[in-house]
Formats: sequence, structure tokens, C-alpha cells
Amino acid sequence: MNRRWSLAVLAAAVAPPAAAQGPAELRYGTDPTGGAPFIYKPPGSGGDDPYLGFEVELADYLAKKLGRTAVPVDGLWKSLPELLDKPRAGDKGIDIVLNGYEERDDLKDKYAATDPYYVYRLALIARADDPAKDWADFRGKQVGVLGESQAAVYAKRLFGEDHVSESDDVANVVGLVQQKRLAATVQDNPAAVHFVRNNPDLRVVGDGRRPGAYVAYARKDDPDLVRRLNDAIRDGFRDGTLPRIYRKYGLWNADQEGLAHRLTGEWPEPVDQEEVGADTARGDIWKLAGQLVHAAGMTVLLAVTSFPLAMAGGLLIGVGRVYGPRWLAALLAVYVEVVRGTPLLLQLYVIFYMLPKAVPWLALDPVYAGILGLALNYAAYEAENYRAGLLSIPRGQMEAALALGMTPATAIRRVVVPQAVRVVIPPVTNDFIALFKDTSVCSVILITELTRKYNELYNFNRDLVVELALLTAGLYLLMSYPLSVLARHLERRYGTAGGHR
Repeated sequence: MNRRWSLAVLAAAVAPPAAAQGPAELRYGTDPTGGAPFIYKPPGSGGDDPYLGFEVELADYLAKKLGRTAVPVDGLWKSLPELLDKPRAGDKGIDIVLNGYEERDDLKDKYAATDPYYVYRLALIARADDPAKDWADFRGKQVGVLGESQAAVYAKRLFGEDHVSESDDVANVVGLVQQKRLAATVQDNPAAVHFVRNNPDLRVVGDGRRPGAYVAYARKDDPDLVRRLNDAIRDGFRDGTLPRIYRKYGLWNADQEGLAHRLTGEWPEPVDQEEVGADTARGDIWKLAGQLVHAAGMTVLLAVTSFPLAMAGGLLIGVGRVYGPRWLAALLAVYVEVVRGTPLLLQLYVIFYMLPKAVPWLALDPVYAGILGLALNYAAYEAENYRAGLLSIPRGQMEAALALGMTPATAIRRVVVPQAVRVVIPPVTNDFIALFKDTSVCSVILITELTRKYNELYNFNRDLVVELALLTAGLYLLMSYPLSVLARHLERRYGTAGGHR
């Protein structure tokens, strides 16, 4: 007992006091590429600059009421609720989803929803010079929407699926309207307010339609968190905090007054209007270039760690298909065909989102999941390269090795495989170059690599779109060109042409 007591005293002495550890975090899932007025950065912001937006300020307020610190966790908008299915621990664990998510029955069946914090209506945005006066004037024309949103559901019902184009990027859809490549776009009124205020060549057509509500989603096994968030939302309407935030971004209207009255039984007190101006400042391209270079480092990490695994796995699969027993060759053939016949994006989605639901201990960090997904996918392609290389080696090579007393395994390892590796140098190096570009798919599992960072910076710095695109393309070229030079060197030194002169 004395020894245990001494250890307890020692642990208490070394452990930092609770106050020194700082307040707990309220981690909320959000997608910064969705842009203003929900969450965004002003043009030219650096990687460490804080986000702006009415939901950023809302998250800060809610966290303060709970005695916590708000921490945004970046993710893909349509997949944010699924982050609640993952363990809370880890860099990507979240407590709530807070990013313009509608109150929907299908989501409320799986997750706990807070009280509404904002009432939205669908708005139709068109060019200012378009003579249309109402929604009906756009029937038969092409209209853009945010994919998998309530706006998409309504637009398809009104205009027909063939006349609705979906995108994961609101700002891109609005840009297509400005370029006259789309006739209009249907967006929630917060986005409509922002884009119309900042772009005089756009206007809202007709009245807002199909009112709905934004809520925050949490785990169903965390009812205390939802109760405290509801209390904070009501307090925010009572003390004027939420009206002040919404007015600041031009989002306060009669719908919000009605919501405040419904939640609190009181009509909110008027507060001074605080407007935010258009984000017209021009970004610093060199400051943004540093962020792209940093993201390119993640691209390199994913490629150089996953491809050696893919090569090793592909070699084993190729050997198993050519020299293994029939049952093993058949199983490996099924693996190769399934992996090559399904998209990499779907495979990453299964590894990161679906497997942990069935087997919780398989919940991987996004980077590890990305490396594993890329390795498993490219192993199937490399297996076919190596199989072709193995089959190109004359059978007499194996027979001669066996006649010299080698075992089949030794003959394969020391005679057949080295020759096959030389044969497949060109396709293998080509696949390595292709892998650098396929790392962009990893953005679906919360990895900020080069392409996702370009999309984020593009949304916040649209006046620098050409410069950002050239920089991104240049970085990909800088990463892939040395591999091309290395490939030619290896072909000259070890390839079949050089080896048989």
C-alpha cells in the first residue's frame, strides 16, 4: 500500500495542474472550401491566419458558453457527418458538425441535432443583365447547385435533373454563372447575400423559397452536449449575440426574428447594424506560394511512402499468380480485378469511413489511410506489370536454375525476378509519376495535399487564379520531372535494351 501511495503522490506531483492544460476543445467539422459567409479567409491570408465567417463566430460563442475553445477540423462538406462515426480521439476527431447543415430526417435518424440556429431560404442567383423576373423563367435552362444539398433536391424537382449541374464548390458554380456558362444557381440565402453583395454583376431573382433550418449535429450518445448547445443558442438570441453576428454578415432578417421568438418566447432587441465590406483586397501570391509548397510536401509524403509498398505488394501478387498454386492465383486474380475495376476514391472511402464502423480498431489516421489506400490500389496495377515481366522470361531460365540444384523459391528470387524487374522498369516508373497526381483523391479523407490546397486558395483569391494554377502545375512538374529523368537513367543502365547489347 505504501508503494502504491508513493506512486500516486509522484504522479500527482509530475502531472500538470488541470488549469495549466487549458480549456477543453469544441472540435467542429467544417469545409473551408465552401467559402463565405460560412467560413473563409480574406484574400492573401497565410496558413496560420484565423478563419472568418458567421459560423466561425458562432462556434467561438458556443465554445465560450461551454467553457471550451472552438477548433475547426477541415473535411469534405458532404462527408462531415460521417466524422461523428469515428472515434473522438485523434487529430481529426470532432464533437459536432457545424457548416450550414440542414435539418434533415435522414441525418436526425443517425445523429443528434441541436435546435436551429439559423433559418434559410433558397435563393436564385442570376446575372444582373438577365431579364428574367421569376424562377419559372429558367425552366429549360442549365442551373447549378451544391451537390447533395436541399437546394439540389429542390432544383431537380423544379427544373428537371437534366437541367441541373452539381458541384462541391459553391464559388465555382457562381463563377460559371458570371461567365455565362450557367444560366443561374440555386443557393441558400446566406451564400446568395454574400456573392451578390460582392459581385455587382449578380442579382437575386424572385422570392426566397422552401424555408429550412441549419442545425449542428452531434453523436446520439452525447445528449448533455446537445442540451448545453441548445441552452447556448437560446441565450445567444436573448442577449443579442446571435443577432449581432448575423447582422454583421448581412444575414439578419424576419425569419431569424421568428426563430428567436420561437426558441425563447421573446422578440430580440434591436442592435446596431455592423456591415462587413466586400473582400476586394488582392492577395500576396508569394505568401500563398508558401502554402502550396507546404501542401506539396504532403503530396510527396503520400507518394514516396505508398509506392514502395505498392511495388512490394505488386511483386508478391505477380509471383503468386504466375508460380503459386491455382487456388492462390485465383484469389489474387480476383483482388486485382476488383481493385482495378473500382475507383480509388471509393476504395479510400471504404478504408477511412466504412471499415471503422465494422471494426473500430481499424480507425486510421487520414494520412495512414491515404498511404494504405494508394498502396493497395497501385499494388494491383504493379502486379500486372510484374506478371507480364515474369511471363516474358523464357521457361528455360527456371529449368536451368532447377537443374543447378536451386529450389523453386531460390530460382524465382535469384534468377527470374531480377530479370523481370528490368523488363518492367518503364511501366513501373510511369505509374510512380501517375501516383503523384492521384494523391489528389486523398482530399476525400481530410488530407490537405496540393490540389485541395489549390482549391482552398482559389476560393479565397479568385483574382489570382492564373498565378495559382501555374504555381500548382509547376510544383507537380517539379515533382514528376526528376522521376522521368531517373526512369530514363534506369532504363539505360538496367533496362532490357541496355542489358542485351
